[in-house]
Amino acid sequence: KRAGFVANIALVANVFFIFGTLASLGAALTLPGFAGLILTIGMSVDANVLIYERVKEELSNGKGIKLAIQDGYKHAYTAIIDANVTSLLTAVVLAYFGSGPIQGFATTLIIGVFTSLFSAIFITRLIFSYLLDKKWDLSFYRNATKSLFTSTSISFLSKRKISYAISAIIVIIGIYSLFTNGLDGSVEFTGGRSYRVEFTDEMNKEEVRLAIANVCVNEEGNKVSPEIKTVDNNFTLEITTKYLEGSGVKNKLSKIDSSMAVAFNNLGYTEDAGLNDEKSYKIVYSRGVEKQISNELIQGSFLAVLFSLFVIFIYIAFRFRKWQYGLGALVAMFHDVLVVLGLFSIFYNTLPFSMEIDQAFIAAILTVIGYSINDTVVVFDRIREFALLHKKSSSVQVVDRALNSTLSRTINTSLSTFLVLLTIFIFGGESIKGFSFALMIGVLVGTYSSLFIATPLVVDFSKKNIKS
Repeated sequence: KRAGFVANIALVANVFFIFGTLASLGAALTLPGFAGLILTIGMSVDANVLIYERVKEELSNGKGIKLAIQDGYKHAYTAIIDANVTSLLTAVVLAYFGSGPIQGFATTLIIGVFTSLFSAIFITRLIFSYLLDKKWDLSFYRNATKSLFTSTSISFLSKRKISYAISAIIVIIGIYSLFTNGLDGSVEFTGGRSYRVEFTDEMNKEEVRLAIANVCVNEEGNKVSPEIKTVDNNFTLEITTKYLEGSGVKNKLSKIDSSMAVAFNNLGYTEDAGLNDEKSYKIVYSRGVEKQISNELIQGSFLAVLFSLFVIFIYIAFRFRKWQYGLGALVAMFHDVLVVLGLFSIFYNTLPFSMEIDQAFIAAILTVIGYSINDTVVVFDRIREFALLHKKSSSVQVVDRALNSTLSRTINTSLSTFLVLLTIFIFGGESIKGFSFALMIGVLVGTYSSLFIATPLVVDFSKKNIKS
């Protein structure tokens, strides 16, 4: 309700701070950097949701609005700090050891961690203090959301073997597809050929892409979709294709050129050097494109991610005083990444948009890791709190209570982030559909794994502590 507007003000301020900092550093906001921005927005939303859910709990316990806000912030600090410190450690490691798209992602995330904390904690607190001093009526819920998910009693752990089995099946199918089908590497991975083409009419990029894909069919019988960008105006397109790249076909260049000509002819356009005829096109230039992502970059990025995961494991194990927490979080993160990779391997030839693996996809995977660990740490924090409050309860009872108590926060945060990504997927253009699709899958899988993989694994790894 009114508190939601305060959160929105903090969110806008957060984005403003990030852009201002990037501008002052002279940094360019690339698509990997944009992925870091999306993760930052999700973390900022999550911080506000954590605080508001705590305030609602204090209000339901009969406290006055001023004391409820004060205690709500106090009790939410631990989870917020743990989640943001984990993300910050990851970002620092990636920024130091990574390069290229990974550094762009990490830089934006580092900035975002500090701006999110400042916006979600200090700006909202100042606004609430002002509104309370002015005797404004403050509400942290509407009638429909007052008791939403507050009385759930789902037995998560009793179904953990089913969730393990479902996840194992999906991961095994995905790994099999990765070894048999592989992934659809973009021109950045494979190299290719680029054309700049002027047309007499404004061109629909999707129609051009489909026309080229229909004639550019590789030896396995799969269509090879090009990357298409508008240059200067809607009459000029830059078309980059990896068709026949790496194949042993003779006269490769002439075959690619003739395939382009066939595609343009199928669209009703004929080649005309002077562009004097109606519905004609002119190739301004064509050139070879070297692969931009070298094996060294891939290896360095992989090692940077592995080291960041090791740092996360050490921090979580230290912070929660049990190595089982760190191992559960790591397994959940690997699970989430394997699910996304597997789905991209299985469906890249069937879904009606490009699912190529490029620099943006690397950033999307990093975002999935960041979102997964952020969600998991918040749940772990509530388990630690409940373990101290309910010392006579069994581990299963403590964990189920913790999961149910954080369910409202989990759904609110995941739904908010998913809606942002869905909007980008629908309206963001063809070139980033694969990127936003990977993030949407990551949000859903990350939410699932924090509830049904990471937390149950902590219990199973600590089985000797379970009281039946």
